Amino acid sequence: MPGVTSPAPLTSAVRQAALRLATWFVTAAYRLYRLHPALWRFTARNYHPAMERFARLNAWMICQHAYLDVPAYRHHVEEGGFRFRWWDLTAYRPTSKHGYVDRYPEDLRCWDGLIETVGTVVDESSGSSGTPYNWMRSRRELATVHKNVAGYVTSLFGTRRLFAINAFSMGAWATGTNTGIAMSRIAMVKNTGPDIDKIVDTLRHFGPGYTYLVCAYPPFLKHLRDRLDADGFDWDAYDLNGFVGGEALTEGLRDYLEDRFGRVYSGYGASDLTIGMAGESDLAVWVRRTLAAGGPLRDAVLGPDETRTPMVFQYNPLETYMETTPDGRLLVTLNSADIMSPKLRYDIGDEARIVTFDRLKAAIAELPEPARDRLAFGFERAHAIQRMRLPFLLLYGRKDSTVSYMGAHLYPLDVENGLYLHNPHAAAIESFKLALVDVGEHEQRPAIHLQLRADADLDDAARADLATRAAAGVLDHLASVSRDVAQSLEEDPTAADLRVHVHDHGTGPFVGGQTKIKNVYLVDAGDRDATTAHPTAAHPTPPARA
Repeated sequence: MPGVTSPAPLTSAVRQAALRLATWFVTAAYRLYRLHPALWRFTARNYHPAMERFARLNAWMICQHAYLDVPAYRHHVEEGGFRFRWWDLTAYRPTSKHGYVDRYPEDLRCWDGLIETVGTVVDESSGSSGTPYNWMRSRRELATVHKNVAGYVTSLFGTRRLFAINAFSMGAWATGTNTGIAMSRIAMVKNTGPDIDKIVDTLRHFGPGYTYLVCAYPPFLKHLRDRLDADGFDWDAYDLNGFVGGEALTEGLRDYLEDRFGRVYSGYGASDLTIGMAGESDLAVWVRRTLAAGGPLRDAVLGPDETRTPMVFQYNPLETYMETTPDGRLLVTLNSADIMSPKLRYDIGDEARIVTFDRLKAAIAELPEPARDRLAFGFERAHAIQRMRLPFLLLYGRKDSTVSYMGAHLYPLDVENGLYLHNPHAAAIESFKLALVDVGEHEQRPAIHLQLRADADLDDAARADLATRAAAGVLDHLASVSRDVAQSLEEDPTAADLRVHVHDHGTGPFVGGQTKIKNVYLVDAGDRDATTAHPTAAHPTPPARA
């Protein structure tokens, strides 16, 4: 572990005391609007651009306070050549999992190097190495998270006889445990986990008369809809809604779900940081669908050369200050001294853009007629439902070449290890790419595209065997090194539906060859039409485990 230095004499004792006092005062003020969900909703509906500047100032104060009082962050910042500058947030070096969390023990990443034990809950996530990451959340921090989730959920679904069925994984993951606790502040809750039989029994037992909210990963909500249809469920008698997270929700799946469910929204969070950093609203969904449809607003917001359509969320900068680097990486600062292990300009690895509420309105107003009037009407109609004036987070997803599925991340390193596990055809593989592919019936599955070497000589039987062995090897390896993946496989057999496609050299998503020095592991949006060009595919069964 690197050494930790003493505070450099950059500020006087008076200035240090003033910064600490100001940070405490702002944190205390934030607690006031979280006292009741109604106050949270009022703040979200009356958000003003001036609050954005205050939020950035608060992020600067949190970073400077942490520089003074968090030993690991002080060393991390000084290692990068720190020079104190008033109000300049960029003076503070960004943090990340591998560049900061891996380098310093938990206590040195806490205020004054101390861990609060009473009331602290530890969440767990596992990365590509299989070594679990432990994320500590103090009692005050958890109270903040739960109040924010409660305020956001009531802005979407109201408070009348709300019954939350928590179908997220009930293991050590942050999503499942914290969702259940947060929902209990505003609703009756049953923590079923991803067990369709339990959910069906719960709906039958309690019957209509509640506003049901099923919290789950998107594919699971689809499986629940199909099961209820098969059972002849009386959808008209129930008010059944969905709240999803853990992976992207496609608009096709949303449409499919909302044929039965009342409303379905998605949230954005991370074990590294917190759950509920951002969430969809009717306005955010309208923006996303408008961007996906193409036209002048898409060009104005995303640019004419952007082929991807991002997820769109709204977020509160007073709680979660977000910024982007020149290359589009998202940096997050949690604006509260209640965070025991503060998250400071944290690079979670996602690519994003940030657009303010007023900027998006202005972009519409600058469009030529008749698109301007049509889009302005659609914007105001969608905004009138929740009336949140919060800025927008346009999220493209991971820049680290991972694919998210059922709440777990598939890393290229683990995929590569699995491809060569007991595979007699491994020498024929030139390279691979990952993708999430539509498999019909509004379902998505992770897929691995294999490019054969130019001199590979495999007949159809050998190609099929390669695909089957590759799929089995990847699943076996993922289950052995990642607790997240292993638990997903145990809870939902469909998580094992990993598609492997074998392509001749330079065909399918590999048309044009490798143009970069480093391997590119994700299938670009423009490549996806090519991924169906006569591949050999395997659809494996779940791996056997002891």
